[in-house]
Amino acid sequence: MTTTIAGKWVNILDRKITEGIFTLKDGKIYSFEEQPVTENQYILPGFIDAHIHIESSMLVPYEFARIALTHGTVATISDPHEIANVLGLEGVYYMLENAKDALLKFNFGAPSCVPATTFESAGAVLDANDIETLIQRDDIKYLSEMMNYPGVLFKDPEVMEKIAITKKYNKPIDGHAPGLRGADAKNYIEAGITTDHECFTLEEALEKIQYGMKILIREGSAARNYEALHTLLKSNPHKCMFCSDDKHPDELLLGHINLLVKKSIELGYDLFDVLYAACIHPIEHYKLNVGQLRVGDPADFIICKDLTDFKVEKTFIDGICVAENGKSILPPKKHKVANNFNTSVTNPEDFKIKKTGNKIRVIEVYDGQLITGETRVEVTAVNGEVATDAENDILKIAVVNRYSKQTPAIAFIRNFGLKTGAIASSVAHDSHNIIVVGVDDISISKAVNSIIEQTGGLSLVDGEEIHTISLPVAGLMSDLDCESIGMAYSTIDRKAKELGSKLRAPYMSLSFMALLVIPQLKLSDKGLFDGKSFQFSDLFCE
Repeated sequence: MTTTIAGKWVNILDRKITEGIFTLKDGKIYSFEEQPVTENQYILPGFIDAHIHIESSMLVPYEFARIALTHGTVATISDPHEIANVLGLEGVYYMLENAKDALLKFNFGAPSCVPATTFESAGAVLDANDIETLIQRDDIKYLSEMMNYPGVLFKDPEVMEKIAITKKYNKPIDGHAPGLRGADAKNYIEAGITTDHECFTLEEALEKIQYGMKILIREGSAARNYEALHTLLKSNPHKCMFCSDDKHPDELLLGHINLLVKKSIELGYDLFDVLYAACIHPIEHYKLNVGQLRVGDPADFIICKDLTDFKVEKTFIDGICVAENGKSILPPKKHKVANNFNTSVTNPEDFKIKKTGNKIRVIEVYDGQLITGETRVEVTAVNGEVATDAENDILKIAVVNRYSKQTPAIAFIRNFGLKTGAIASSVAHDSHNIIVVGVDDISISKAVNSIIEQTGGLSLVDGEEIHTISLPVAGLMSDLDCESIGMAYSTIDRKAKELGSKLRAPYMSLSFMALLVIPQLKLSDKGLFDGKSFQFSDLFCE
């Protein structure tokens, strides 16, 4: 079948805009004829998210595609690390299978760090043999973020074997090394690590570029590093890509990579430099089967009315119009459910801590960042037990093992801002145990139990009221569409803010408070952890 598309071709590779007509045949760009046209529309390659965990959208891949296609996203570099920590190889295969009919070109990686560390309890382990099982597949494009940078620096045999296996199959290796600088950064990169999406200062990013790394400029729902890094689009445009990393469903309803493109153009960056980051560099780096609008390429492209708002009118993949005017052609669909939950309900007594010192270490949350700080505060005690102090924003945080019945790990946290109640989630990077922040033990226990009773999800407790969102797929994803889960998430997010939270995305921030590989102070199901020294830390410091 042959079709034609007329308009203004945004030729990124030659850095020019040309009027003419594309001819599409058998899903590919068959020809382009330069000539004046009456159609006032721009034709350009589709957008690519260079690093995203689909699970963090709370949508299965098919449902993610239904909404992302409408924003001009034609492909993703997708790390199934989250579901792999819950279900192992079965989880990776679930994502591959669910994505088959989604039209969007998902490019999954082999999760390199399952579990992320030995200091937490995950639902599965992927060893070097499992990595080889995955990496040799044509539908596995790369080794996902190597979070165990100490393992790389100290040449841990298992880590180095995973890297060697990936090199054997000539596939790229993604990085994850927040704050790594100097000789350590150089050695990490020289081991074969090619990208990083965790830079939170410009100086760090420039240093890593100097050592040969490519930088993914991240703007997600919790981690937002665009403001710190966007000048790379001028100083090092050939070394940049855009990514979201984690994108909640309410924000995905509003836009995706197209929003970063629009923002960059508004700041005055060169159109073609911006589009290289959004459309071309991921294809080149990951060797993707995604079209760049050249003759012979797969016909993957988008149509926009202008090059300022980047409102996507149509999205084409392999020559098929897969989305038009905000609607995708993918029909509603039922999805299989897979999960791993094996724990029992808690009671308020489980969350009490006896006072054994005068000062405690407190996790300090930074809005829009995954890194945290550590503050030390005088203990507030009631009946010999450490109490929360909502007036001064010192709340209790706990992590409950969801894979077996264990004693909860408990600590304290600042900047969540809750004045009453509790919020909880089974999305808790990276092992996805149950994580909860609350003002009192009764609310904390209720919030945890509501998660357990529905084998995964989000919950909020406000006195006698309990609000929940069910996430039946691995305790991470809904089997509903983006609009349904996005509206539900917007509601529970708003209620968390009504409880007093000033965080931009309280649940997303909560989900990263167990992420031990991001400094400084975090909490796993095994205890309080110092990400700088990479060892457990005592709650009491005096």
